[in-house]
Amino acid sequence: MQVNNKRVVVVGLGRSGVATARFLAKRGARVTVIDRAPAEKLRGAVDALDGHAIRFRLGGHDAVDLAQADLVVLSPGVPHTQPMLEPAWAAGIPVIGEMELASVFVKAPIIAVTGTNGKTTTTELLGQMLKNSGKRVFVGGNIGTPLIAYADGAHGVADVIVAETSSFQLDTTVSFRPATSVLLNITDDHLDRYAGFSAYAESKWRIFKNQEPEDAAVLNAMDATVVKMMETHALRSRRRLFSHVPVVQGARIQKDRIAVVENRRTTVVFDLAKCHLVGPHNRENIAAACLAALEHGATLAGIQQTIDTFRGLPHRVETVGFVRGIRFVNDSKATNVDAVKRALECFDGPVVLILGGQNKKGDFNRLKTIVRQRVKTLVALGEARDEIVTALAGDPQQGVIEAGSMEEAVAKALSAAVAGDVVLLSPACASFDMFDNYAHRGECFRSIVERLA
Repeated sequence: MQVNNKRVVVVGLGRSGVATARFLAKRGARVTVIDRAPAEKLRGAVDALDGHAIRFRLGGHDAVDLAQADLVVLSPGVPHTQPMLEPAWAAGIPVIGEMELASVFVKAPIIAVTGTNGKTTTTELLGQMLKNSGKRVFVGGNIGTPLIAYADGAHGVADVIVAETSSFQLDTTVSFRPATSVLLNITDDHLDRYAGFSAYAESKWRIFKNQEPEDAAVLNAMDATVVKMMETHALRSRRRLFSHVPVVQGARIQKDRIAVVENRRTTVVFDLAKCHLVGPHNRENIAAACLAALEHGATLAGIQQTIDTFRGLPHRVETVGFVRGIRFVNDSKATNVDAVKRALECFDGPVVLILGGQNKKGDFNRLKTIVRQRVKTLVALGEARDEIVTALAGDPQQGVIEAGSMEEAVAKALSAAVAGDVVLLSPACASFDMFDNYAHRGECFRSIVERLA
């Protein structure tokens, strides 16, 4: 792709937007950055681009910029269906995303990891498996460093790239072709942004769109939506399935091991005895990572070392402290209903669940069975608490309590719990009604628990 002297509009001045604008300006593009936020809120981002010939349209935009561009590049947080893009569509101007742009300039093979839940854990596991096998690896994408920053040469030369890939990024791909695509699961999420669940699922499936027979597709054969899409959507790439039941090619997940299978025969076994990650969902993440790592030359020793030593990531079923014998677990990253179900499956004893925030059109009724089975008391928090009470009031063993703040939610959860119980923050919602993001929410929970301890 030739960008020199091209008029390129970058939409969104977050981390990806800054990296994209810098990349394009360094290569001679005539860059205009637009963002609806006012200049005073974007001062840091603007300062980061100081010294580059970039024009800024902040606090709004001019339709002429979009109508006269040669290329429009969207940041992941900007919906590709935004009406503001109409001038570009009408003029037939390409509208792509940062990841699509970056992939054109990347030479190393890309492993792309997507799914509603588990993307970050699997991406980090996979990156570490390859590093422990002696590979030079860049880990980024939707997590941490944008792929365009690697394309810009800021992170050396990698043998392989592991990129967490969101549905928002996949929406704006055209030629993006991973050497290995990993699809962990598809469950209700982001329905506030998509027309419906089927549209969201189709977005996830785009990760396989440009793959060829020499490429690999790693898929969850236990996920009902993934299985249905395998039946109705053709794949040109080689299928590598992971499941609890026998597979022809892929990995069989058992409680204490992952067995890699070729032509129905077990060829490699990875031991989970020392694994620090809890829950059946993490065994799925490990299996997917093992299959993708083997596709790119990871050693058996490097993979096993990672399984034995990887301790998980913050805000994902993370124990943050004990108070009076009660275990407090931070699962703030659980921003959809399925993630809460997966978290609850990790605990055998009574759970006091803190649930709520800004609903993304998730259906809390889907939690009824597991809440009835595993939740002692439910504490409803945030904008969605009325919906939670309506859906689940009769299901926890000791009912639902409402709270107006995280401080109050933790205090009420502590009062409802006894020694041996788990207090679990697993919200099933976005955090933006009360917090900057899920990490801010999790850190607030952690700090309250630490003060109580």
